[in-house]
Amino acid sequence: MVRWSPAAEELLGYAAPCGIGRTITELLAAGPPGHFGVTETAFRHQDGHAVGCRIRVRAERDPQFGACWRVELSAASSETVPAVDQALLEALFTRSPIGLFVLDPELRLTRYNAAAEGMQGTRVTEALGLRPTEAWPGFSSEMAEQVMAKVLETGEPAIAFEKRGRPPGDPEHEHVYSASVFRLQDSEGRIIGIADTVVDVSDQHRAQQRLALVAEAGARIGTTLDVLRTAQELAEVVVPRLADSVAVDLLEPVLAGHEVPYGPGEAGWALQRAACRSDRAGITPGVYAVGEPSNYPGAAAALRVLADRKACLVRSVDEDSAWIRDDMVRGRRILEERIHSLMMVPLVARESVLGLVAFYRWGARGAFDDEDLTLAQDLAGRTAVALDNARRFVRERNAVLSLQRGMLPQDSPAPHSVRTAHHVVYSGAGGDWADVIALPGARVGLVTGSAPGRGMRTAATMGRLRTAVHILAALDLAPDEVMARLDDVVHQMDAENGDPAAGSEAAGATCLYLVYNPVTRQCVMATAGRPGLAVARPDGTVTFPDLPVGAPLGRPGPAFTKFELTVPDQTRLVLYTAGLVQAFGHDGGHVEVTRLLAASRQAPQDLCLSLAENLIPVDPPQDAAVLVACTRALDPSHVATWSMPAVPAAVATARTLASGQLSAWALDDEVFATELIVSELVTNAIRYAEPPVRLRLIYDRTLTCEVSDSSSAAPHLRHARTTDEGGRGLLLVSEFAQRWGTRYEDRGKTIWAEQQLTSAV
Repeated sequence: MVRWSPAAEELLGYAAPCGIGRTITELLAAGPPGHFGVTETAFRHQDGHAVGCRIRVRAERDPQFGACWRVELSAASSETVPAVDQALLEALFTRSPIGLFVLDPELRLTRYNAAAEGMQGTRVTEALGLRPTEAWPGFSSEMAEQVMAKVLETGEPAIAFEKRGRPPGDPEHEHVYSASVFRLQDSEGRIIGIADTVVDVSDQHRAQQRLALVAEAGARIGTTLDVLRTAQELAEVVVPRLADSVAVDLLEPVLAGHEVPYGPGEAGWALQRAACRSDRAGITPGVYAVGEPSNYPGAAAALRVLADRKACLVRSVDEDSAWIRDDMVRGRRILEERIHSLMMVPLVARESVLGLVAFYRWGARGAFDDEDLTLAQDLAGRTAVALDNARRFVRERNAVLSLQRGMLPQDSPAPHSVRTAHHVVYSGAGGDWADVIALPGARVGLVTGSAPGRGMRTAATMGRLRTAVHILAALDLAPDEVMARLDDVVHQMDAENGDPAAGSEAAGATCLYLVYNPVTRQCVMATAGRPGLAVARPDGTVTFPDLPVGAPLGRPGPAFTKFELTVPDQTRLVLYTAGLVQAFGHDGGHVEVTRLLAASRQAPQDLCLSLAENLIPVDPPQDAAVLVACTRALDPSHVATWSMPAVPAAVATARTLASGQLSAWALDDEVFATELIVSELVTNAIRYAEPPVRLRLIYDRTLTCEVSDSSSAAPHLRHARTTDEGGRGLLLVSEFAQRWGTRYEDRGKTIWAEQQLTSAV
């Protein structure tokens, strides 16, 4: 400073000698002005206080000092600033819609405005000098004091934290306030208190809650195709966020998966309690338990809701209300729980009424309003769609189960060579089956299979495949031939489908066909896909044969190959579909199957149930079939085998050997028919086939006569004319035998004839 005017001396208290030689920044009480021109800032008076000044800085040329800056100071208007401050203070404390609280460093109220007074419902004179916890204990006061104490300590403002309370102007509803707190300091930097600004954001908060509830409902309701679970999911979502208690009643046809009637039946609306929930602990929610009939009396107001398909909002329920008077059972409970407001919302989907949802409130919670009703209708609509989907699923599942059970054997045949039992777990897919097929020569065929997909068409496909296996097994084909012919059947189904590229319902099906011969104790099998096979020997060892796995039926792959396995007597053969081990990973459940088989000596039926209960999850996503067969070797004394020379005289010898063996077996009643059958079959083998010729009699529950030779030429039944001298042999065989046929082997063939015995073994 090179010049100092008397006015500057008067304004700042410094004499000219004290001012000259100083820099302008030494006299500033605050930072320097941000720019040249006219602005306001504060200077430090000689006695220490700050002086507000209007400052103008401009460049000029002094005759003595040359180029310099001229700084002109003038006191800030003492009239304008206080007037603005006064108007601002008056607006904040009288007309501002934002609540304002002022507290001292001890967090005691010193002042608050009219908006804050309306929020808290306490006059200023009653709360001054009190802490928030003393003046308004129900407005999140403890939390607010903690926030204020932290702001006092750190000086960091707390922005937009929530406070809750019920103002006297709206005691039935809880309001939410957004509060911001900042510290107050004087010009010297001393802490003089706390300012708390509050805005009522209840409407925005309720809107956010409703949106959050709708979003949660979309994620939680309808997660399964179970009707009762869907109803319970609705109850879990709305209590306690929308209602204090809720009851969901559904029409009985919905629970059974039947079509829903448009109106009430002769007995009215047949309702059943599907779900209920209350936020009161220790009290059974609702007057009806889940699963009980929950019908309304004929005069009940709730029935109008069902009939009209329109929701009903009852803001206030008193003792003389129709909701209590017309339904004494529910009315008594409403009075006991002091319910003061309720909503009845019908469950409507695709113009069909599925049931009714009752929402209740009691206690301090306010009455339902129109926005609550809109929300309840939205939730009920979402639930109704999920319930209708579940109902349709139940209906289709019941139809599939009925079709599947009708196509599966109820009681498996009981061949003497094995003790068998099978068990099918129905999930509604409809594609798995197990079969036991009696074969000639005391042999038995064991089958498990699975058709892909689910639904009615899958169940029908399973039935077609099962029938095809029976027909092919009746032709006494080898297992690999059965698989090859079954694959042809699937390709034929593709052609019937009209679009071979799209594939059929059967393409990808799996099947295991195993033939057990009790005479040789040999198992011959072939597989399409990867059905399971476990072999549990009498010593407790369990193995899983490494079968040559063929491609699933209808899919390209190598030719089917048969696999032979000789097993000891009393071996348990366990055939199962992939559904039995659907809950296990890469090892296919072998560890668990081994554990259960090794530790079990149960009968086949009990073992089937044990495997299903331990391995199949509750409510499985796919079917499962398991077949247990305990082998039983045929007593060697019940089998007689002779090699016959290829000469005509051998026919008489064969008859003599057969009649002698039947006498030893005490089967004298079968001697005549057996001699005739043996005579005709041995004669054909000697005359038309190639040696060696072998005759075998097998005495089991039937008597089987087998004649084997080395020729692959098969005889056929023909009807001889009256003038023909021959051609009646097989016709006679067919008359005396219950059934007969040809079985081809690796070399040659076997002609067999089976007779029903008057008394089985």
